[in-house]
Amino acid sequence: MYRFLLCVVLVFGLSTLAAAGESDSQKNLEWKAGAASAKITPAKPLKMAGYAGRKEPAEGTEQDLYAKALAVEDQQGNRVVFLTLDLIGVIDRLRSDVTSQVQEKYKVPPEAVLMNASHTHCGPAYGRDDAQEYYDQLATTLVKTIGLAIENLEPAQLSWSAARCSVAMNRRTPTATGYRNHPNPNGRVDHQVPVLRVDDPQGNLKAVMFGYACHNTTMGFRKWLGDYAGFAQEYFEKDHPGVTALFMMGCGGDQNPYPRSELHYAHKHGRSLATAIEAALEVNQRSLLHQHKLHGPLKVAYGTVELEYLPEKKREPWDYPVQVIQFGNDLTMVALGTEVVVDYALRIKQELYEEDGPAIWVAGYSNVYSGYIPSKRVLLEGGYEASRPYKPDVEERIIGKVLELNESLNTKGSK
Repeated sequence: MYRFLLCVVLVFGLSTLAAAGESDSQKNLEWKAGAASAKITPAKPLKMAGYAGRKEPAEGTEQDLYAKALAVEDQQGNRVVFLTLDLIGVIDRLRSDVTSQVQEKYKVPPEAVLMNASHTHCGPAYGRDDAQEYYDQLATTLVKTIGLAIENLEPAQLSWSAARCSVAMNRRTPTATGYRNHPNPNGRVDHQVPVLRVDDPQGNLKAVMFGYACHNTTMGFRKWLGDYAGFAQEYFEKDHPGVTALFMMGCGGDQNPYPRSELHYAHKHGRSLATAIEAALEVNQRSLLHQHKLHGPLKVAYGTVELEYLPEKKREPWDYPVQVIQFGNDLTMVALGTEVVVDYALRIKQELYEEDGPAIWVAGYSNVYSGYIPSKRVLLEGGYEASRPYKPDVEERIIGKVLELNESLNTKGSK
């Protein structure tokens, strides 16, 4: 048996509420939210994902791996589910299996489910034929975890804020012989730590979902580990008992944590990121000046755009997923598939920026996993992240789809 120890870690109901009805504070809230968490650490030795040089299976657990779900519902009953995973990525089969069951059992359509992987390189290669038993248990557990989050829906307050964290450094260094995978202190980064805050009707913190754009590759040994993002969640939850912390991976395709390759650095990076969450929440400040309340309605758009390779490479084009989620006019989340480089986050924030408009949160590694997605700049420069021979218009196609989906939601809201 695998140690899929399913545990509900977020309940918004208060024991003092009268059974006959809701309190006045609950009636005035626009949102319902609920969360759940489950361990997904393999109990048996399995091959590891991320580094092809590790031929032998994992030899133990340094830190448990988790799947966590956050369900959100607006006043009209529109729902979105965020599912975060301590895994290398979301393979097509996993998304299809999970979302189809969630639609059947809980009436949440696939486009309203955002699946995001932390991209830890110390997780299982769960798509292999010899990992089928684990895969079956994993898919079942993810569906149950989403179901528990939905069952836990209770009145809540939602707000958004952000801070900064300097764990990541660009890893593309120009040399006389091309771009090398080496820390580049002058390279592009996205150090923002966006934080979605969930409070109960009395203002008590119940959950945080936070993001960061950086590979979870401090370590590459043969032990299960959530890496710096796993430690950030662990530390924050220990510092705030009863609170669920979910990590949303950003556009970290060309970003690495430095220093690395020693476990104590993973701990330190995790502590730095957990501290950044505290800063975003303005912990111990007398006045909260940067907590932006979120209002509805909740709107979702999901679509694909065809990405083409150079014709001489004789590769078939494929459909790349893009997802846009709007919390009224207060927060817009953009979820991009697989390993996108940081240029996408920086450009999308600029493209969608409006004075007095919504905050923009861009996630990568969402809903599909299929190698690197370079920007036009990276593609022309070459190097490791440009190893897939896409046509030079790859960036314009993806950005175009983001703008199209976002505009479709804006138009929908104006009718």
